[in-house]
Amino acid sequence: MTAFALNEPFDRRPSVPEGVRAAANSIPPSTLVFLGILSVQLGAGFAKELFGTLPPSAVVFVRIAAGAAIMAAVARPRLRGLGWRDWMVGLAFGAVLALMNLTFYEALSRQPLGITVAIEFLGPLGVAVAASRRRLDLLWVGLAALGVVLLAPWGQSAGMSWVGIGFALVAGACWAAYILLSSAAGKRFPGTQGLSFAMVVSALLIAPVGIATGGSDLLQPHLLLIGVGVGLLSSVIPYSLELQALRRMPKHVFGILMSLEPAVAALIGVLVLGEILGVQQWAAVCCIVAASLGSTRRRS
Repeated sequence: MTAFALNEPFDRRPSVPEGVRAAANSIPPSTLVFLGILSVQLGAGFAKELFGTLPPSAVVFVRIAAGAAIMAAVARPRLRGLGWRDWMVGLAFGAVLALMNLTFYEALSRQPLGITVAIEFLGPLGVAVAASRRRLDLLWVGLAALGVVLLAPWGQSAGMSWVGIGFALVAGACWAAYILLSSAAGKRFPGTQGLSFAMVVSALLIAPVGIATGGSDLLQPHLLLIGVGVGLLSSVIPYSLELQALRRMPKHVFGILMSLEPAVAALIGVLVLGEILGVQQWAAVCCIVAASLGSTRRRS
């Protein structure tokens, strides 16, 4: 799950450390996007490794709390002068972020990483198609639907469950709402303060569930360290890389590159988690990737 929305507006003066900015400027923007995708999926892979010790809700809490602490330190949100509409947008943004991560991790605990990301990717795909008036986009909707049908556990589909698919679809719907709310937050908060505010809100919302399910295991130093690492890989690092890439490349090119995320997730699942997908499952992932590429592509 990327930290940056496919069509999110970005401020020209974001709070990105100068050292990160200088290093990023020496790397091709396409490489920055790929590194961001790789970081997000590695974070998800390492988070899944924690499921043997902590339940998904506790892992979500550790991941979001770590990311929120880091983001708040980098881009401390200023609350003075906020109107009630600003507060409503920020709170809704945080609530959606919390639900998106919780349902994503619940889905991830029940099925392979690549499959979960592919289904979740229907959210931003739906936003892209809804914003377009091209008839050709109906083809991409059909192709994405075919991908979901191929993933459904009609028979003895290994590693798949209807519950997992349901959680992934809810996560995708939340991702769509995240894109819309991030656009609204970008107009009301300077720089990255909107995301920082939302992450703090999401950490507070998920804390009761995460602490209740994680219990004393949350105090284990090595688990906290892994949680900080997951927070960095899943939020801070990819957000910084993608923000720098967007400064130096057209948004539609960025969207095309981001469409490769389900395929990268499937590869990370194989290499890191040992999740071997069948031919039908790979075909489903390819259908969703192709649908995303087609819907993102713009006529020159």
